[in-house]
Amino acid sequence: MPIPWAGKVTLTPFPFSFVDGALDRADHLRGDADALQALWPQAQVIVLDTDGRAFADADRGLLALDAAALGNGPGTMTFLGLREGQAWFFADASTLAASAPDRIDLRRAAAQWPAWQATLFAQARALQHWHQRHRHCSACGGRLRFIRAGWLGRCEACNSEHYPRTDQAVIVAVTDGERLLLGRQASWPPRRWSVVAGFVEPGETLEQTVVREVHEETGVRVHAHTARYVASQPWPFPGSLMLGFIANAEPDEPVAEEELEAARWFSADEVRVGLANDWASADAEGEGIVLSSPISIARHVIRAWLAEHDARAAS
Repeated sequence: MPIPWAGKVTLTPFPFSFVDGALDRADHLRGDADALQALWPQAQVIVLDTDGRAFADADRGLLALDAAALGNGPGTMTFLGLREGQAWFFADASTLAASAPDRIDLRRAAAQWPAWQATLFAQARALQHWHQRHRHCSACGGRLRFIRAGWLGRCEACNSEHYPRTDQAVIVAVTDGERLLLGRQASWPPRRWSVVAGFVEPGETLEQTVVREVHEETGVRVHAHTARYVASQPWPFPGSLMLGFIANAEPDEPVAEEELEAARWFSADEVRVGLANDWASADAEGEGIVLSSPISIARHVIRAWLAEHDARAAS
């Protein structure tokens, strides 16, 4: 059977969160205690509580603390990197005698803060989660001591080294040439739909993951060689890297499996309505579907598919 059109178009940049404004991570400074100490007097510190919420001011903006006023040294915190020559660190609120007028979670911050601040928050949250969940050595059970400015855990018993973990996952806009495959989970608000996603398993290529996950969740058969990479996004809920694809598939009738409550094909016009509808106000009374949050790469791959569809229709 001929493979549906698989052309590519140039997309207008889409500002999904946790990408723009990333710090210079300055890896070469992590093991240089003298260099970090020299940066400390002018450094800024983002503070997260044990639930991963950031210190915020009265307007729910980022409340960064001046490192010099904290009385601690850089050795007690995690070095995140440099922005315009200024060092940024992360601290857990439990280690400081400091407070804030408010606190904000990462999803809300991503929708309200400047892009670079949301990216900073995402990096800090991912590292915090790794520290919280990896306190003991997976080889012998000994306690980990975090060194290299918080980026390396060394076992105090067997000296094994442990590095921050990132879980790779694919998120894919699947098309039969004319329609887009979408699914929904039972826990989502009414009318909310999105593209299929799933984690990469050991020994798999990304293309194999696309084929397996789509078939497991919907029964639809994807052509592996048509899977095209679009973009990636750190997704610190709690520590994933989302790898966006578009892929062509057979026009099989979807059957919801695994995590999905429903799965079906949608026309380009239905997808257009879904993108135009307010994602934050999905309810049973509205008309048309509602698609993924603007902070998510899911929305970007949907737009990428629609752009390809429209370019094909116009050719």
